[in-house]
Amino acid sequence: MTAPARPRVTAQARAVRLGRRSAVALLLLTVAGVMAFGWPLLAAPASGLAHSRDAPWLFAALLPLLLAVVVATIADTGLDAKAVAMLGVLAAAGAALRPLGAGTAGIEPMFFLMVLAGRVLGPGFGFVLGALSMFASALLTGGVGPWMPFQMLAMGWVSLGAGLLPGADRLRGRRELLMLAAYGAVASVGYGTVMNLQGWPYIAGLGTGVSFVPGDPLGDNLARFAAYCLTTSLGWDLPRAAVTLAATLLLGPAVLKALRRATRRAAFEAPVAFEAPVTSGGTAASDGVAAADGMAAAEEPAPESGPARGPDGGA
Repeated sequence: MTAPARPRVTAQARAVRLGRRSAVALLLLTVAGVMAFGWPLLAAPASGLAHSRDAPWLFAALLPLLLAVVVATIADTGLDAKAVAMLGVLAAAGAALRPLGAGTAGIEPMFFLMVLAGRVLGPGFGFVLGALSMFASALLTGGVGPWMPFQMLAMGWVSLGAGLLPGADRLRGRRELLMLAAYGAVASVGYGTVMNLQGWPYIAGLGTGVSFVPGDPLGDNLARFAAYCLTTSLGWDLPRAAVTLAATLLLGPAVLKALRRATRRAAFEAPVAFEAPVTSGGTAASDGVAAADGMAAAEEPAPESGPARGPDGGA
């Protein structure tokens, strides 16, 4: 008696398949981003960077260039016209969602969409979508400033992380939804934390219990940073996490279904083949041309030949 055949599970189509060059570019940008966010904690106490007030502005000038290189690399290796169209639609939706909760205790409904889109469309598409959505929303809300590249990078990480979650091809239903909701909540708090790290050295001021002190031991600065997060941004980060969690649980099934249906219809990974145009008679144009040539050759009159003559010229 043979065992029943297992149901065939097809791999989920990705709008952008990360190649080696794109993966290396993303890795380099991530390393640069970690340095840009964490330079107060990573720089040696005796280094000039630890005592430089210009370091955040230097990194803010470099990050847009690095982001442009990575986005161009991913687009060059994987974004076709269909992926660009979907990217534009989702980025516009994300940019429109962000102002809905602006200034209201950290409520930012765009996070759940970035998580779900990154899950369905993959880490490469997710990173580009997160960065582009944050850029578009900054233009829409007038939030352009030295913090914008950091926001773009952090949101790109949020969507990229969702695309790297396990079970993209097999995990479905309630378990997937719970995983995405938990990830969205953690990522929302993590986003606020890394953005605090970006602004902490020059926003907290000098001489306070939560200030960054250049040259102090790592443990002391970490304790001050934790106190800074608890006293300034936790009231924003927790509502953002709660909204992302609730929106993912309530709207996640419908959004995931719509995104996967759109991905299947777009057929991102289908091979492209060019065929000859079909004429009104139902035959390909190339076949019609060949048939016409054959008919013309058949209609040409055969060359006339005179009566056969013998060797002496007689008939």
